[in-house]
This record gives sequence, C-alpha cells and structure tokens, in this order.
Amino acid sequence: MSIRRLPEHLVNRIAAGEVVERPASALKELVENAIDAGATRVVVRIAAGGTELIEVNDDGCGMTPADMALALERHATSKLPDDRIDAVMTLGFRGEALPSIASVARLSIESRPAGAEGWLRTVDNGQVVEDRPAAVPPGTRVRVEALFARVPARRKFLRSPRSEFAACVDQVKRLAMARPDIAFTLEHDGRRVLGVQGGETRPERVAGLTDRALAANSVGLDWEREGMRLGGVAGLPTFNRGVADHQYLFVNGRPVRDRLLTGAVRGAYAEMLARDRHAVVALFLDVDPDLVDVNVHPAKTEVRFRDPAAARGLIVGGLRRALDEAGFRSAQRPGEQAMAAWVAEPLAPLAETAMPSPATGFAFHETRPSFFAPPPQARAEVAAAPPPPTGQFPLGAARGQVAKTYIVAEAEDGLVLVDQHAAHERLVLERMRAAMAAGGVRSQALLIPEVVELDEVACDALEDRAAELAGFGLDLERFGPRAMLVRATPAILGHSDVIGLVTDLADEIRAHDAALSLAERIDHVAATMACHGSVRAGRILSVAEMNALLREMEVTPHSGQCNHGRPTWIKLAHGDIERLFGRK
Repeated sequence: MSIRRLPEHLVNRIAAGEVVERPASALKELVENAIDAGATRVVVRIAAGGTELIEVNDDGCGMTPADMALALERHATSKLPDDRIDAVMTLGFRGEALPSIASVARLSIESRPAGAEGWLRTVDNGQVVEDRPAAVPPGTRVRVEALFARVPARRKFLRSPRSEFAACVDQVKRLAMARPDIAFTLEHDGRRVLGVQGGETRPERVAGLTDRALAANSVGLDWEREGMRLGGVAGLPTFNRGVADHQYLFVNGRPVRDRLLTGAVRGAYAEMLARDRHAVVALFLDVDPDLVDVNVHPAKTEVRFRDPAAARGLIVGGLRRALDEAGFRSAQRPGEQAMAAWVAEPLAPLAETAMPSPATGFAFHETRPSFFAPPPQARAEVAAAPPPPTGQFPLGAARGQVAKTYIVAEAEDGLVLVDQHAAHERLVLERMRAAMAAGGVRSQALLIPEVVELDEVACDALEDRAAELAGFGLDLERFGPRAMLVRATPAILGHSDVIGLVTDLADEIRAHDAALSLAERIDHVAATMACHGSVRAGRILSVAEMNALLREMEVTPHSGQCNHGRPTWIKLAHGDIERLFGRK
C-alpha cells in the first residue's frame, strides 16, 4: 500500500481522539481558553452530562473575526509569544482543541473584543455552516452540541450521563481551585450545581470546592526549596477519604494528575493512613518553566520535571513538616452527626413497690418511680496523690476508663475520650522512629525461638530484608523453604504476637518493596511493628498509666491519629454537653 496524505477532516478527527476523549476533556479545553483570555467570570452550562451541550461563557478579551477563523485552524495559537515551547505560562497552547472539537460536534463561537463588533462562526463536524456578525456582550461564548453524534464508534464508548457529568464537575472544580480570583458557575440540565465567587483566598476556595470542614481540619503549606515553592492545604491524617479523588495537584497553576506527585503524597502520609484511605490535599507547586515540561501529554494532564527527586522531596518534606507542626491535633468533627448519635435516656418505668402502711403495719402496693435500681458495676481506686488540675494540660486529667478501651479525661474546655490502643500505637511508632534515628532499636531475645510458617515468596522477602529488620530489633533467619525462625523481637514492643507481627511484615514488604524507597519502607515496617506492640483494647489501666499516656500524647508529633489514620481522641465541648441535657 502506497503512502498518502490524509485529508484535513480526518486529521482533525484523529487529533480529536487524542485531545477530546469525553465531554469533560472538551470542557477542560474550553474553560482553560476562558482563563487564558483573562476572564474574571466563567459560566458553564452542560446538558446530559455534556453529550448534548457544553457551553462556556466568559468576560475575557474576546476575538476578532480574523482571530476566530485562525482559532479554528490546527496548530494556530495566541498562547506562545515566541518559539520557546519550553517556557509556557498559559494553560493551553497546542492549537488543536477547537478544530478537534469542531470535527466531531457542532461548535459555535460568539465573541466580541471590548470596543469592537461581535461575530458568530459555526462549524458542524468540520464544515463551516455560519459566519456572520452577532450582537453579543464583550467576551466569548462557545457552544458544543451533539458531541460524537456522527462518530458512533466514539459515542458508544462514553459512560452514562451521570458518570460523564461527574467527570465534568471534577474538571471545573480543579480549574476553579487553581484560580481563586475568578468566579465560576456550573449548571447541569438547568440546575446550578456549583458556584464560587472571585477574590477568595486559596484555603477558602479549596474548602468551598471540597468540604467546608476541611478548613478546621487541615494545615497550611508554604515552603520553598531549591527554586521551587509549595503551597496549599493538607488535611489532617484523620480527615481522610476512601478514594484518592480528593487529591488536587497543580504545577504552575495547571491541574495535573502526575504519578510522581501522587506518589509523593502517598509517601508523606505513609505511616499515618491505612492502605485503603487517602489524604485530602490541594498542593500548588510553582517551578521555573525551564525546569518542567508540560507538553508530555496531549491533554496536558501530566508533566515531566528536570529534577524529579527535588520535586518529590519538596512535597514529602513540606507535607511532613506541616503535619509535624500540627502536633497532637486530630480531626474534630462532632457536629450534627456525632450529636445525633446521643439520645435522651427514657424515664424509668413506673413500678409497684411494696411499702409498709403506717396505720396497719401491713404492706401495701404504691405506684411510684423506682429509684432503687441496682447500682452500676464500676471500678474505683484510691488516689495516691490529688489529681492534676484540668486546666494544666490540653488533654486534661484522667477520670476513668470505659469498656476497658477508652480513657475518659476532663479538660478545662470539655470532656476528652481517648482510644487507648490507637493512641499508644502512635506513641510506640514515634518512639521506634526516634530510636532508629539514634542508631537502632534494642532487641529482646526470646527464651524459646519462635518458628513462623509462611509461603516461600514471603520467606524470600523477609530473608532479603533481614539485615534491615535487625536494625528494628527483630532477629530473623531462614528455617527451611517455608518458615522463618524468630530469635529476638524489639524490646520496645514488650510481649507481642510474634506470628502476627512477622506475617504482617511479610505482607508489607511484598506490597511496597519495589515501589518505595528505603526510608518509606522503614516507616511502613515501623508502623506495622508499633501496631503489634501497643496497649490493646480490653486492658485495664491504672489512673497513673492513663495520665502518663495523656501526657506523652501531648508532646508526641502526630499523636492525634493512629498509624492507620483513625483519630486517637475526640472532645465534647462544654457547649455540646449542655445541648445534650437541654441546657442550651
């Protein structure tokens, strides 16, 4: 078969396959154009998830008829002032979006620069069908109708309108988050689903587009290193989600979905979140344009750094530094959901109680409330010393223990409940990390070595890392093809479940060994060991032990959440307690 030149309409459809994968892809390109045009207000209207209609209105600089004609040609752009493609400061620049969309849909552009006349140009699946003056306000309105209607092979691979709508909302959120100075509105099928005002601060915009509670359960980021700057907000580890869709990453104001950056976020939260939980973050990385390539992907959703290690180190270091400064903070979300879990105790039922008659001396039955129910079984102990004043410590003074699991403490501003296992798990991890930084964890020899049977692959993984595990105080050696012999365990763990510990370590190493660096792998190992060595639920603690746990929590970083991201303590403020009893 001889080589031939493809016709223009087919070239555009091929380009559309790269740039316009679904309605959300087309919407992203149009909103980016509006932002690059200097808009202060962007209004988006979509119908049927964007398959029937995508409309973007802006009050930007507008286009002349000549500019509009060029905008619909391939490889024509106003966003590169010269030939330096490596110094791009705008969101779009390839010059393929509009002609690509116009080749697979009906595209109408109405635009007017300030002080000039308006113009309308319509292209229906690659053919110009309308080109005339139009009475329009300054700015630009782009309508995309019947996307892929004449390309059934593409149309049938679209998801349901609900799924396509969700993808469109996500794109608008990400672009709106990058520009808090611009007002954004999104309507779907005539219903307003998103609206933010311009002139907001970055934390206000992030919280408004994600979760209002994020503002009270996050830390700010502002760190600069090696010519790169990291800003944004990072949710506390206990303020997490079950999916990673609430992680928003930006490079020079451009929303990206970059594996290097998402891996850095995962590494920063590694020992603070369970595997199936994900942090809520909005990170804004500002880099010299010469140090990053934004033309890696046709849709510009990926970037390539000249120094990937520096970018990753900035994110991991910046996040951990900010979370360290959060101290023992935990996500506090009592609010309506927690308060609704409390119910008023019903009054005791009326009971017949035998009472002697003062006149006859015989017993008669009187209906009266029963105040003489058997007393609750509780534990008390004599205090060897007076309890500390509640106002002296943030987490208060221990007053008792509930269900052999939760410590009840009285603080100056409310009631504190502490999960003793979750809290001690975090404390053990931080002790272990400190010991590793000081040279290693002391080991405790077992009187009788323990044999742990595993599959051969797990044994191979443990054997390969035996020297590293020895630094944690765990002495392992191969004991046949399918078993490991444990001679010593970390002294800091006390009497731990050896079989469970070694089994979990094998799983951790196999799951993360290839993907994580040595430092991150160490954090995973330490977290697993800490879980097995902490105070278990069901253990009765003395008042002195409870207060010692509270005091250590107050001076230990990250003690507000356990190694799996769950909160270690919650607080009921005095106002919450008063509402429960109808006093407020």
